[in-house]
Amino acid sequence: MPNLRLTLLVGSYAQNYALGKGKVFERVLDFRSYLPNYFPLPHPSWRTGAWERKTPKFQNVVIPALREAVRHALED
Repeated sequence: MPNLRLTLLVGSYAQNYALGKGKVFERVLDFRSYLPNYFPLPHPSWRTGAWERKTPKFQNVVIPALREAVRHALED
């Protein structure tokens, strides 16, 4: 895939495969360390919902940065 610009690493299996062992939520909050090639995200489930609600940085920083990274990756 020569035009691959951004890989969304959703959940622990994807993150561990691409990045090696680590903690999902720490990687999510430290997403800038993995840009521009990777963007680690939690797996969307009931387990992560509580974490997302009690971690305002996820909604206020990570989600807007994700939108920007995807927009940038889709540009020609």
